[in-house]
Amino acid sequence: MARGNGSKRAWVAGLLVALTILAGCDNQAISELEEGVSTEADVRARFGQPENIWDAPGGRVFEYNRQPQGRKNYMITIGPDGRMVALRQVLTPQNFAKVQPEMPMEALRKLLGKPAKVTPYGLRHETEWEWRWTDPPNAPMVFTAVLNDDQRVVRSGSSPDRDAEAP
Repeated sequence: MARGNGSKRAWVAGLLVALTILAGCDNQAISELEEGVSTEADVRARFGQPENIWDAPGGRVFEYNRQPQGRKNYMITIGPDGRMVALRQVLTPQNFAKVQPEMPMEALRKLLGKPAKVTPYGLRHETEWEWRWTDPPNAPMVFTAVLNDDQRVVRSGSSPDRDAEAP
């Protein structure tokens, strides 16, 4: 039994190291970019290929997803001149408050990025989308949006991330 706990602890420790490295890479990439100065090429050189590219008023939005291992999703806006207009981490209480009943799935995805987990519940005709995030001061949380068969939000909310709790 102790052997199983040891390997689980080693796995968790390895995951924490990987997350720290990923967070460090993001922090370095962010510090090297400057709004209004950095170009699309600069963004791609630091963050790589975007998960998705959205057309938006005044330019395009590049989605950089850090789910399910990370707890952040970035949206980087590139203006018509090819320069970075904005870089924001979107998994925040302010953005979660914008999620309202009847919101279409596409608007939800553009607001929060790709979820960490999608779970369909056929008998209920619902699908849960989950994003892992961190509520200051470093409390692991999960934001869940439930969508109906019409791909519209039915309800949403945050709760502590039970999967992140120590064994």
